[in-house]
Amino acid sequence: MKNRVLSLGLLAALMACNPTQVAENQQQEMTEATETNVETSNPLLKASTLPYGAPDFTQIKDEHYLPAMKEAMRLQMERVNKIASSKEAPTFDNTILALEKSGKERDQVGSVFYAMTSAHTNDEIKKTQEILSPLMAQHSDEIYLNTALFNRVKAIYDQLDQLNLDQESKKLTEEYYKSFIQAGANLADDQKAELKNINSEIATLQTQFNQTLLKANNDAVIEVKDKAMLEGLSESEMKALENADGSGWTIKIQNTTQQPLMASLKNRKLREKIFSASWNRANGGYFDTNATIVKIAQLRAEKAELLGFKNFAEWSLVNTMAQNTDAVNDFFAGMIPAVRKKGAEEAADIQAMMKQDGIEGELKPWDWSYYAEKVRKAKYDLDESQLKPYFLLDKVLEDGVFYSATKLYGITFKKRTDIPTYHPDVVVYEVFEEDGTPLALFYGDFFARESKRGGAWMSNFVGQSKLYDTKPVIYNVCNYQKPAAGEPALLTFDNVITMFHEFGHALHGLFANQMYPTLSGTSVARDFVEFPSQANEHWALHPEVLKNYAKHYKTGEVIPQELITKIKNAATFNQGFSMTEVMSAADLDFNWHSMSLAEANQVVDPNKFEKKVLMEDKLWDENVPPRYRSSYFSHIFGGGYGAGYYSYLWTEMLALDTGNWFDENGGLKRELGQRYRDMILSQGNTQEYKEMYKAFRGSDPKPDAMIKARGLN
Repeated sequence: MKNRVLSLGLLAALMACNPTQVAENQQQEMTEATETNVETSNPLLKASTLPYGAPDFTQIKDEHYLPAMKEAMRLQMERVNKIASSKEAPTFDNTILALEKSGKERDQVGSVFYAMTSAHTNDEIKKTQEILSPLMAQHSDEIYLNTALFNRVKAIYDQLDQLNLDQESKKLTEEYYKSFIQAGANLADDQKAELKNINSEIATLQTQFNQTLLKANNDAVIEVKDKAMLEGLSESEMKALENADGSGWTIKIQNTTQQPLMASLKNRKLREKIFSASWNRANGGYFDTNATIVKIAQLRAEKAELLGFKNFAEWSLVNTMAQNTDAVNDFFAGMIPAVRKKGAEEAADIQAMMKQDGIEGELKPWDWSYYAEKVRKAKYDLDESQLKPYFLLDKVLEDGVFYSATKLYGITFKKRTDIPTYHPDVVVYEVFEEDGTPLALFYGDFFARESKRGGAWMSNFVGQSKLYDTKPVIYNVCNYQKPAAGEPALLTFDNVITMFHEFGHALHGLFANQMYPTLSGTSVARDFVEFPSQANEHWALHPEVLKNYAKHYKTGEVIPQELITKIKNAATFNQGFSMTEVMSAADLDFNWHSMSLAEANQVVDPNKFEKKVLMEDKLWDENVPPRYRSSYFSHIFGGGYGAGYYSYLWTEMLALDTGNWFDENGGLKRELGQRYRDMILSQGNTQEYKEMYKAFRGSDPKPDAMIKARGLN
């Protein structure tokens, strides 16, 4: 998943605004920030002396974030007001370029702060986030709902064809103009005031949702006192779960509905208990999020209506590759019958395996992973425990992920131990071009902890920009189970795929080659940003790459061809289940955001809403629940993926089509990697997505490769 601090051009499209009382106090708070002389004393506002301008975590303290961001916003607003009140005729330089430069400090501070809110938070950071969310939202409104400023932007946009601008400058102007329009710049003053109030609640509710969910995830643990209940786990897995005081074992919940350990645990009652803890983590009780998500959906529908759209999905899709709701609905409709058919076949196999195991009665969702693994062993003679010894984390990273990148793009990596990090588990590498030119820094933060939200993502501490002469400082975050002290960090094959995936995002950022930060690297539409990440998964099973990293952690033996064949033969296994849980989550997202305001106001119970819409769309399956239930669907209620979760499937179509292109032309070749880098990875948001892809591939994307890869044909 790509997670980024929003550039100015995207901030209004994805952020909400703040409570009235905060709006009334903002000026006073900004003045107080100035009086502390924060600009000269706060390390977040100073130019870093570290390589690549990397953040100096030896100097940054939790108490620095709030005054730094307030000062950064004050500086930006001062510049914005100067642009808006200028008596000079609008030009690209005095309006668009000046606007692009206005938020440099805000992006500098935000890139570090928002990284910490996700990867290493604490009570003080959470409190700061609660304060800043509405402040940032109002700040966005003050820019994008400024009539004088918009009139200057519009004046340049209206004469674009007559101006002698380069293509990237034209694109920047277009993006600003569209962002102003989408944010409500054309509304009347009373409507703008109403929009600010709507946005204010959304910002506060999203922060509330995220913080409640983090508590719910940390609270939803399963304590095990009897070691016999853990039958099926390896000794190292049990050791990783063991409490430090020896009182038993603790199983923690990950972000998805289904939990990885359930594929190995033999004890059915324990599996049920784990599933229940996952499914109900934020549904009722102290950490309930249901009222919050209903209110967010209603406010988003109200916002869309105010902006002249039928629903939030229509508003959200304006600047995407799909462009409209019909395209997304048609995309889904074309796959659902085949997906459900394959899922039914898999369920029959699992039910038969349960019967062989002496389990009478109906298949339940906590049975699927365990018996699917048994079916896989029976059909393909493939056992996950056979694979893990060949997937040592450091080897996968350096001899797999980095190795394929070197082969394709010529880049090399050198570990740096002199760059300070925000947590001892974080590793840092310097990245070099083929000729030895320094390119970037890459941080890897791979292990789960209570201070980190679930999932996996990429973002930048420093973004690439020729305007500021900055090179990328990029991080990947994952949530792998940390081994016990002295034990090897062994990954599942799914973990391996995740590492390749997130580094695909990193490559998109590493190869950014733009003048303007707003258009740089991964600052692209949701249904394009996941394309490079999924395309990079292609190399995890490439024979040359696999044999270079998949070596037994004890013996050094290369993974046997027999196991490789089994992995490939099993590639389409359980895809009915996988597609159903992802599609049902995407369908939930789209239904939450395709309601009119009148329809949204009728929703009271999210549980009833979920079942109703999934049944209507033929995706309801009690044995295959959505990958994310609404109550813990942080992508859409705590992040920027509202009406956008479909993008994972949409970009899978692009990624698998691209994988076919590589295979058709010779695979892991340096010249192919360079073409892909030049035409896709380095382009940022400088071209129309469909045209960019067609120029690279030679044709429009087709779902054929995805259908084949998923075994749906």
